[in-house]
Amino acid sequence: MTERQQLILSAIVEQYAEVASPVGSSLLAKLFNVSSATVRADMVELERMGFISQPHTSAGRVPTDKGYRFYVNNMQEIDQTLPAGRAEKALATRVQGAGAPERMIRNAVETLVELTHNLGMATIGNQLYMSGLSNLFGQPEFIQTGQVRQVAQLLDNLEPWLREAAPNEPLSVYIGEENPIGRSAGCTLVICRFRSPFSDHSYIGTLGPTRQSYREVMSLVARAGEELEEVLYANR
Repeated sequence: MTERQQLILSAIVEQYAEVASPVGSSLLAKLFNVSSATVRADMVELERMGFISQPHTSAGRVPTDKGYRFYVNNMQEIDQTLPAGRAEKALATRVQGAGAPERMIRNAVETLVELTHNLGMATIGNQLYMSGLSNLFGQPEFIQTGQVRQVAQLLDNLEPWLREAAPNEPLSVYIGEENPIGRSAGCTLVICRFRSPFSDHSYIGTLGPTRQSYREVMSLVARAGEELEEVLYANR
């Protein structure tokens, strides 16, 4: 993949997350100051390699699961040493002012729901707390009954899967068909492991469509896990 093709793929991922409609060559041509023909040629090559697809004739392109994975893998590493922005400060305030550990975790989940517009979840002991179902099913991707059924299957099996699989990475991202359950649901699960009084393998994260702002969501989920671990262990 050429450097320009990589930039075009990133732009398609980011633009599609924002507008929820296929991204055309004319927009990208203006963005990169090249001709539409040049962009179309690069898009044809990206499609041939499986990173983007064309939903229908004469439409723009959308990322595939492979395209999202390439984007996430090549994203600059999230720098947790950067000064906290408004969203991170709101998250910290909601966690620190909650009182009891269970309330801290619930507040963190509810704040993630507000900030990412995804479904938020966290383990509290042996239970999985979820919030924001209306956010998830309000997304345009989930208007088909079959798609909703796949998402419901994923949610039904998420708690036992987390208990059995116990992902070891501090931050894990499962895109589309990478999900261990509900592979056809068109969802991305972003999950962060943290230590809590309930377990050394507690989890907090979000579930949303594959079309989302990965940099923002991954950063917020990682911050939530770090904030919870720091506050919960400071109070022990």
